[in-house]
Amino acid sequence: MEFRFFHHFGSYLLMLKGMFSRPENMKMFWREFMRQCVDIGIGSFGIVFIISLFMGGVTTLQIAYQLVSPLIPKSTIAQVVRDTIILEFAPTLTCIVLAGVVGSKIASELGNMRVSEQIDAQEIMGINTKGYLILPKILAALIMIPCLISIAGFLGIWGGEKAGELGGILSSEQYWQGLRQEFKAYNIFFALFKSFVFAFIIASVPSYYGYNVEGGALEIGKASTSAVVVTCVLILFMDYLLAALLL
Repeated sequence: MEFRFFHHFGSYLLMLKGMFSRPENMKMFWREFMRQCVDIGIGSFGIVFIISLFMGGVTTLQIAYQLVSPLIPKSTIAQVVRDTIILEFAPTLTCIVLAGVVGSKIASELGNMRVSEQIDAQEIMGINTKGYLILPKILAALIMIPCLISIAGFLGIWGGEKAGELGGILSSEQYWQGLRQEFKAYNIFFALFKSFVFAFIIASVPSYYGYNVEGGALEIGKASTSAVVVTCVLILFMDYLLAALLL
């Protein structure tokens, strides 16, 4: 078990090193990079939009259900919703969903290219396949996923406001009053820092599993599943580690 871990970890580091060993043609690289930005960013926007709205609404309803004391002002509900969404729900929950959406797509795409020998053909032509296939995915994820998480935070807070209004829990004025109470700009920095770490994991780990597939269609499915599971576990582990170190 330990030997397999160190074997995979060493191969993963060698893959990252190989991305920078021989840069590819900039025009080809840019075209692939933009394609990945569209796939990762725009392709995932719909699911992020839906999750964020309901995430904010459910958070507002559940916090209002628990804060039943008349001594606690209703604006406190918005304050708790704000910090919960910014610190945890927007970066972590969104990235776990993206690990399934984006991660499985990356692993399947690279796995299919490996099994159909497209990667071998590119290497024979002298192309640095790690730099051409994997690096654009990682760079696109580092740009698009933090943008998606920023949108998720905004939509989550807005969804919480609408749920509070529609449920008769608190008015829009009370909600915005709570949003302004004891606001810490550091929380946004922490959420964005987490988003960059999670984005790197979401792009690089599935790339490793897909790039190193051996076998046929069955192995592609196994690699895709393993990539999503490992990515989710690493996201939760780094979530705890960053919270322990930075908060």
